[in-house]
Amino acid sequence: MQETTILWADDEIDLLKPHILFLNEKGYNLKTVTNGNDALDLFKKEKFDLVFLDENMPGLTGLETLAKIKSINPDVPIVLITKNEEEYLMEDAIGFKIDDYLIKPVNPKQILLTIKKLIDNKRLVSEKTSMAYQQDFRTLGMTLNENLSFSEWVDVYKKLVYWELSLEKLEDAGMHEILTMQKSEANVQFCKFIEKNYLSWIKDPESGPVMSNQLFKKKVFPLLETNVPVFFVLIDNLRYDQWKMINSILTEYYHVEAEDSYYSILPTATQYARNAIFSGLMPLEMEKRFPDMWQNDEDEGGKNLHEEKFLADHIQRGLRKECKYSYHKVLTFEQGKDVTENINNMMSNDLNVIVYNFVDMLSHARTEMAMIRELANDEAAYRSLTLSWFEHSPLLDALKKLSQKKIKLIITTDHGTISVKHPSKVIGDRNTNTNLRYKQGKNLNFIAKDVFHIKNPHDAMLPKLHISSSFIFAKEDSYFVYPNNYNQFVNYFNSTFQHGGISLEEVIVPFVTYTPR
Repeated sequence: MQETTILWADDEIDLLKPHILFLNEKGYNLKTVTNGNDALDLFKKEKFDLVFLDENMPGLTGLETLAKIKSINPDVPIVLITKNEEEYLMEDAIGFKIDDYLIKPVNPKQILLTIKKLIDNKRLVSEKTSMAYQQDFRTLGMTLNENLSFSEWVDVYKKLVYWELSLEKLEDAGMHEILTMQKSEANVQFCKFIEKNYLSWIKDPESGPVMSNQLFKKKVFPLLETNVPVFFVLIDNLRYDQWKMINSILTEYYHVEAEDSYYSILPTATQYARNAIFSGLMPLEMEKRFPDMWQNDEDEGGKNLHEEKFLADHIQRGLRKECKYSYHKVLTFEQGKDVTENINNMMSNDLNVIVYNFVDMLSHARTEMAMIRELANDEAAYRSLTLSWFEHSPLLDALKKLSQKKIKLIITTDHGTISVKHPSKVIGDRNTNTNLRYKQGKNLNFIAKDVFHIKNPHDAMLPKLHISSSFIFAKEDSYFVYPNNYNQFVNYFNSTFQHGGISLEEVIVPFVTYTPR
């Protein structure tokens, strides 16, 4: 471990020799001066990891020295040591971005504790986190070989995300690699679980998890009984880990009443999953009930143009009382500002649905724009970009405004997304859809181990466009490519974020209920 060097400025430094000897024995290198000017001269010449400043020195005071040191290097932690407990002094020190303060007389153990907190904290946290994950790695590994239920798979996924977010703060490439391998193994087992159980859940919905088409009936409509306005915010394409990032901001304004989840239907694509949410129907049922509005993959035109009409029909079928509601879809910054300005008018509604499309646009932009690829070049960067958007979005402004009112807030999404790594060749006719994670078409030719093949779409309550039509869903982190222009296709789409197939990231969807603080 590299030696920690500390600068200590105090006009009574001779009286502190026992403290300095104690810290030397603990492996710290101390440089001492008796005034602020000498502290500044030494700070300019040498590199220090930490600075202790006496508040009451002749010449430059501790606070004046603090300000000058911060102007040279604002990142070095500074501790003010003072006999004065006046509140104004502490406020001034905090204003200068002091990192800690100690009241004289100080004992050596106090000093040591402060050093560990400011300097060794990162190393100690890193060591403890790595050790804790190593212990949990074995437990998770054994869990993955068990016959897990749909709720236990949610717990596994949340645990993996917890470790992903914890380990990303550490500079330990080995731990990251191990976690990546464990996530990959979890997805292998999860895809087998979905293959084994999905069609039986469709046949008997009560035997499986809450799915997209059951979401309003099971989780939203019951909240309307509370006679408090419900704001249902669907951020398209928002994974559980991305929700964790924005939740860190939301909890400044809201209490998490319930952190829940549900399973997206297949395909985990907006056209299917989101329409199922708002209609309360599976795609085959939508095709039959709304022949003029449901769009199949082969049809021209937008696939999500009728969500509000689907919602209206769903409310009429699903609720036994009148429900005053609003529906807003936000595709631009200006539309987001309009929603924020309209908050007061929405308070008279029982239900307000707001669909935000930013994260979906981000994932597509990452595929299509080199600059966005650079900004979101891995999972951590992708999360960071989502957080940055949210911090500066009209959505956060709207949610801050709502936090001053008596409401219930729901944050959810329609499906997640996965970074694809493994190309899988597929052959289909010219009418086969273009999605990289699922295909439907006639006489599809594919690599069987890479897909979940549903031979009869009606078994999965999906439309059947032709007598010989079937669906295939990419498993784990595979993506479909055509043999023509194979290398060009692979170079363009490898490591992009895609959805439509089967993975923990795409299928397990956050559904979180909040109340204002």
